[in-house]
Parts: sequence; structure tokens; C-alpha cells
Amino acid sequence: MAAGDLLDGRNLRNCSDVELRQVCADLRHEIIDVVSRVGGHLAPSLGTVEIVVALHAVLDSPKDKLIFDVGHQAYAHKLLTGRREIFQHLRQKGGASGYLRREESEHDTFGAGHASTAISAALGVATARDVQRQNYAVAAVVGDGALTGGLAYEGLNNAGQLGTDLIIVLNDNSMSISPNVGAVSTYLTRLRAAPAFARLKHDVESALRAIPLVGRGAAEAAERMKDSVKHLLVPGQLFEELGVRYLGPIDGHDVGMLRTVLRRAREIGGPVLVHAVTEKGHGYEPAAADANKWHSTAPFEVETGRGTAARKSGTSWSEAFGTIAVELAKEDPRIVAVTAAMADGTGLVRFRQVHPDRFYDVGIAEAHAVAFSAGMATQGLRPLCAIYSTFLQRAYDQIIHDVGIQRLPVVFCMDRAGLVGEDGATHQGLYDLAYLRAVPGFVVAAPRDEADLEALLRLALQHDGPFAVRYPRGNCPGVQREATPFGIGQGEWLRPGTHGALLAVGAMVQVALDAAQILNAQGISLAVADARFIKPVDEEMVRRAAEYPLVASIEDGTEQGGFGDAVLDELARQSYRGRFERFAVPDRYIEHASRQEQLEECGLTPQEIAKRVQRTLDVNQDAS
Repeated sequence: MAAGDLLDGRNLRNCSDVELRQVCADLRHEIIDVVSRVGGHLAPSLGTVEIVVALHAVLDSPKDKLIFDVGHQAYAHKLLTGRREIFQHLRQKGGASGYLRREESEHDTFGAGHASTAISAALGVATARDVQRQNYAVAAVVGDGALTGGLAYEGLNNAGQLGTDLIIVLNDNSMSISPNVGAVSTYLTRLRAAPAFARLKHDVESALRAIPLVGRGAAEAAERMKDSVKHLLVPGQLFEELGVRYLGPIDGHDVGMLRTVLRRAREIGGPVLVHAVTEKGHGYEPAAADANKWHSTAPFEVETGRGTAARKSGTSWSEAFGTIAVELAKEDPRIVAVTAAMADGTGLVRFRQVHPDRFYDVGIAEAHAVAFSAGMATQGLRPLCAIYSTFLQRAYDQIIHDVGIQRLPVVFCMDRAGLVGEDGATHQGLYDLAYLRAVPGFVVAAPRDEADLEALLRLALQHDGPFAVRYPRGNCPGVQREATPFGIGQGEWLRPGTHGALLAVGAMVQVALDAAQILNAQGISLAVADARFIKPVDEEMVRRAAEYPLVASIEDGTEQGGFGDAVLDELARQSYRGRFERFAVPDRYIEHASRQEQLEECGLTPQEIAKRVQRTLDVNQDAS
């Protein structure tokens, strides 16, 4: 069989172990080649190649259902399911998504961009199979990092209760994005470090069953002894107690062994967990040596691992936040930092180094991070709860119930707000302005540069209530200026004008200034203001803007319920009779592309804003 034919999941079920190993090598080569050219999540997908190949060798996708927890470990799955052509344009507009998408392929049973969902979703699919009296297998691939999230255990608990046929493959590489933390990670480490447990399991269980039971008291004592010894010696007991049969740990890079164990799991029936120990970045030495660095990468030179894209100069928003947080914590011993498995991404690595006794990484557990921060706030600490905008969505109940209602001084530091580019719909930070505006007592703000970021964080730490500061992905404007002193709900006029007013927030302030400059060259004079606060909006600023015949709001958030609605509500209270234009992300999911392409698609570039404002002013002039 030709190598090209083997890179098709339908052709793997009759392959020998030797052929499967060659398929794994071919897949790794193609993943490395594509990611080296266009960038992407390299280390996670390299670590799961054998798992994916073994699953396709045992199951018949799409009849049998494969569900992945977070799609960036599924590149091999994409290549095996007829997507080699679009995979060449991975995470680019019109190319393959970096995650699972039902719209992309019938082999993607369930979309996945956030962690810990696979077991619950797979159990739902398996239950639908049972209700409809159909016959197919269901398998979920879940990373050990996802087991730091509570949703995974809700799924496991329910799976054990229902007892339906379900295969769960635990991809255990001791990593999520940052190194895993917590008791579950320690438990899995113990299993990995003691493979002899796997060989003992059958012998121990057989010996325990052979203990004679003489008399009621002796029988009860023997049963207690069995339980004690079993808990001590039998691996996977945590899962077994939940009603999920445990197989492993096994070498997650031995594709032949994986296939054998997966076949056994299917024969056993009921919920079965296969514990596969893998290495993130396996097969490419630089990625294996530093899986954190190579979790997601820009284009690079395969031979050396050196990046080929021009390195962006300047400081990122994440780095700027991290530097400011370190200095603020030196000034105030009440400050602690909390993140959810994203110390690197949120810029808190240096904080962890400088203030290790005040840094907390809680794992992929955003809801816990918020409740944990709330608890500390009740005792006088000032938590900086640093979570990506898209991931904070997972803690919305805690935002309202644990922080908002109790008016606790938790500072939410929301990275990756707005359009995020290649990660696409699952990771867009577009909804925070709308969902936080709805919570009573919250202050919501967005800085335009590093000076504003520091000023807002200082103000937030002085405020006796919840305060959210959101900032985008990418470089922070390196403007060297002293921030004009301001209080909560105070914006700043940056440019005078006569024909209209542009009110912008955060990353859109510079876009508004650029749009005004374009129109100025055409004889159209627009005032520009940095509103700074989404809640409470600056009422005086809106009153002044209402003096113009045109008012426009500009934000990199969803048009439903965000900054534009806040401005419009205030204009309505003032009985504004001029023209209002809202520039925001349309009410649809924005798919993967470069951030610039996404901004163009949403009409949020200076050029598109200038065109639309000019058309509006022309219409008004014609009407008059």
C-alpha cells in the first residue's frame, strides 16, 4: 500500500504494526513541515500522533465517533480524514481551523477549543446512540491538563453512573500549556513513575479474591483489608471508584500496544479509561525539549528550530501587565496573582519568580480561580485574577454569584480581548464587554496604552469592588507619557473637531485617531475621545459628544450589548436627535484569519471607518 493511501483513516484497520509506525512517521513529518511554514500548535499534536493513528486503526470514523478535548491535539486526525489540502493553509483564512469544527468535516463530531469538555460531550453522544438504539463506538481523547478542570469529573461521574459503552483515552504528558499543577497531576505522576503497578494489578486483584471469608466479623475485616490493599496497590483506583474501568498506564508512543489496548477496551464495554503516557513534542527534538515554548509557534526553520518570521519589536500587552503587576506587588503586600494554567500567556512568569508565595496557578479551572480569588478578597487580599477573555466566560456564574453580589475587590485582568486572529471563533475575546456590563456593581475599562494600563490597575486596586481591565493580543503601544489623572468613569478627549465625534475604547482608540486623520485630509473634522470606561460610561463625555450632528462608537467587541449600547443608552437619555453609528464586531462568529483580515471583515480599520463616516455625513448633508 502506498504511503499516500495510508494517510487515510479508512485504510488503517488492516495495517500491520510496522505500517502503522510508518504512518506515524509520515504524519509527524507533514505536521512539522506545515507548522514550520504557517505556524500553529506543534508540541500538542506531535504528542498525540500514535493515539490518533491507533484510534483510526480500531474505529471506523465517521460511523464511530471520535471526540477530542481541545482541537490543537488533533492535527493528525485532520490529516487522516481527507483534509490534507486545506491543512497546508492551517489557521489561515480559508484553510483548516486549528481546532475541531463540525462545519469543516463529518469526522469532527464535536467542536472543541476550550478544555475539559470531551468526556461530557462524548457521554452525550453515547447516550444519544443508546436512546436511538444504534450501534457505534464513541471515544474521547482528553489531556491530563483537562483533568484539572471540574467539568471533566462531572462527565466521569455521570459516565460511571450511566455505565454506557464509552472509551476515554487519557493523553498524559504532564502538561497543559503551562506545567500541570494540583493533586490530580501528582496522582498521575505517581502512576507514571510506578509502571510496576500495572503488572501487579491482575495479581493483586486475584489474590484479594482468594482471601477466605470465615464468619461475619472475619468477612467484614477481610473486605476492609481488601479495600485498603486495593487502594494502596491498584492503579487507577480514582477512576475505578467513579465506575470507570481503568487500563494502563501504557506507552502512548507504542502504536501497536495502543491498538491492542483500545480493542480490549471496546470488548470490555461500559466506560473504560485508557491511560496513555506521552511526550509533548515527541519526534521533534526542539519541541520535546521545551514543550511550553513549542505549544504554539510562529513559522520556523525545521533544521535549527529558529524562527523565520520577522520578530516583532516592542512589548506585548501581556508582558506590560506582568511587569506592572510585579512592581505593584512590591508596593502592596495584599496583592496576589491568580491564573488558570496560563502563567506564560498572561505575563505572570516574572511575578511567579519575584513573588512565589503570592502566585497561584490553579490549573484549567477558571470557575475555581474566580471563587478562589473571591475567598481571598473576603480576607483583605487584593487578587489580580489574570485569565484570557475567552476563558473567563467559563466562570460567569462565579463572576455574578461569588464576586458581583458580594461586591468583592477582585481585579479581573483580561488578556486576549477583542479579535485574536488565527485561533478563530472559539478564542475570540469579543463578549466580555457585553457580559460584564450586565453585572451590577462592576467597573469595566480598557486602556489604550501602557501608561493607561498601569493607571487603571492602580485605580482598580484602590476600588472596593469588582473591577475588570481588558486588553488585546499583540504589542502594547510604546507611548512614553504620563497618564492624565482620572477617576472611575472618566474618559479623555484627544482631538477637537466640528463635524462629529468618535468615541473609542482600548485598542480602537488609535484606529479612531487614524480614521480622523484620513477624513481631515478630505476636509472633514472629527473630534476623538478615549472613553476608557465601558461601565460606567463617561456621561459628561457623551453629553459633549451629543452636541455634534454625528456620534460614533468604536469597539473591538460584539455589537450586541457592548460599549455602543452604553453610549446609545446615554444618548437616548439626553434625547439626542443626531446620527449615531456603531462600529463593532457583527453579530456572527468570526472565523480564523489574521487579525488584520478579521478587522477588515468587521469594518474596523481606519479606512473602513472613514468611508462609512463620510457616507453618513454625505447622506445627512443631502437630507438637509
